[in-house]
Amino acid sequence: MELIIITLASLLAGFVDAIVGGGGLILVPALFAVFPTTHPATLFGVNKGASVWGTAVATVQYARRVDMRWAALLPAAGAGFAGSLAGAWLVTLVDGGFLRKGLPFVLLAVLIYTLVKKDLGQHHAPRFTGRAETLAACSVGLVLGFYDGFFGPGTGSFFVFLFVRWLGYDFLNASASAKLLNTATNLAALGLFAYKGHVWWHFALTMAVANVVGSLLGTRLALKHGSGFVRVVFIGVVSALILKTGFDAFLKPG
Repeated sequence: MELIIITLASLLAGFVDAIVGGGGLILVPALFAVFPTTHPATLFGVNKGASVWGTAVATVQYARRVDMRWAALLPAAGAGFAGSLAGAWLVTLVDGGFLRKGLPFVLLAVLIYTLVKKDLGQHHAPRFTGRAETLAACSVGLVLGFYDGFFGPGTGSFFVFLFVRWLGYDFLNASASAKLLNTATNLAALGLFAYKGHVWWHFALTMAVANVVGSLLGTRLALKHGSGFVRVVFIGVVSALILKTGFDAFLKPG
């Protein structure tokens, strides 16, 4: 029964994550609910062991249909990998819980900005080219990679928002680019968790299959319906993240 519940959660997480990020909003609480006495690092390791495959498959699917800006994105993925490793290492020394109370307000600012700017991300008009675009993308990768390794919630949505707001991508191209960088940050975290023995592979591999199926379905919908659809899902996921992180920060017992 436990495997069925977390596998279904992984399927839904892969679906949502492929469109706009935020799959952890579904899968991580499911894992904590099913295994309440397990060390958190192990559950985070299982989450990464399942979700990294769906994110990677989504990247491949997007790359076949979207004109990815590889010259900027590949170095940015490397920066994201390095940042995630650094963040994961630091969290073994320093508690990242102090970020919990501020996160809902950051997400609320992102949501309000997106709602006010109704044409945000509707047109693909990259603001930078050449070295400037590479530096901008690497900055996004390094900072959010570090955040993903150190704390994590909302990383995929932050990737999408910054690619839209700062680099001038539309929501579809931003989501495609976010998948590549998020794959790199997930790989770094998974490597660290696996090295520390915090991955239950017998669960993670089954969940990975479900996550890939969900990812394929989500990617297909995003490619079919375009940036307007991705924007609507983005608003929904960020709203849900605000509620979840706000509850965890201010209302959750203990």
